[in-house]
Amino acid sequence: MTDRTVGIIGLGIMGGAIARNLIERGWTVVGFDTERSRRSELEDDGVIIVDGASAVASHATTVMTSLPNADAAEAVATQIAGCGQPSRIVIELSTLTIAEKERFRSILEPADHIALDCPLSGTGAQAVARDLVVYASGDSAAIARCSSLFADFAKQSADLGDYGNGSRMKFVANHLVAIHNVASAEAMVLAERAGLDLNQVIEMIVPGAGGSRMFQMRAPMMAKRSYEPATMRISTWKKDMAIIAEFASELGCETPLFTTTQPVYAQAMVMGLGNQDTAAVFEVLKANGT
Repeated sequence: MTDRTVGIIGLGIMGGAIARNLIERGWTVVGFDTERSRRSELEDDGVIIVDGASAVASHATTVMTSLPNADAAEAVATQIAGCGQPSRIVIELSTLTIAEKERFRSILEPADHIALDCPLSGTGAQAVARDLVVYASGDSAAIARCSSLFADFAKQSADLGDYGNGSRMKFVANHLVAIHNVASAEAMVLAERAGLDLNQVIEMIVPGAGGSRMFQMRAPMMAKRSYEPATMRISTWKKDMAIIAEFASELGCETPLFTTTQPVYAQAMVMGLGNQDTAAVFEVLKANGT
């Protein structure tokens, strides 16, 4: 990709971190977010803030969207489709259902824009460290054109073929994240009940056979009982889990371990932990006397 200007619509935890990393790597980033505070913060960090999705697409031939829900994705796709610009590559990074991703594409394609389904594997903290994986799917030529863009905010990307395969891969990955996160909390509660030093537990478990990436990232938060700033809010994660559950159900695939974790996240919401990091499931298990 020779054009070093990119648009980002949605400047939250993920989109904001990606924008900062791209600016650091020499990209010109044109962005928009519905929240004024985010616009102001990212403008201070070098993002050129414009007034809406249409304006982003007017300034950049490649646009990335990092959005909270399907309604936002549909609204953004509609604005880009109606912006009157020639063909744009629109890279959808969010976690949505396959049907919602297809709706996104169906709005853009009649306007001659190329939609890519490219969800990300990684938390907000990983996004800051460029420790993301891009699950790209859709038009292979467009994905190839975006390889240098992906390389400047992620550690790895792959062309997974047909549009929608990116989301399918993300669902499999998040299925594991849901389980590993609760398993990490359960292990930390067990270690605490055993009278072990939790920091030493982390030091010994991470490099061993029982370690996982989620344990490495979330166990320190559990040891400190400090879950802010959130790298993935429990409220957002609940939405993602519902999507995975629907995906597995449509395939007729039983997921007993994943299903077992769902009430833990639901109880975290009841306990008022929705805005905290998913590591806060540690508090649920402690309260339950696990």
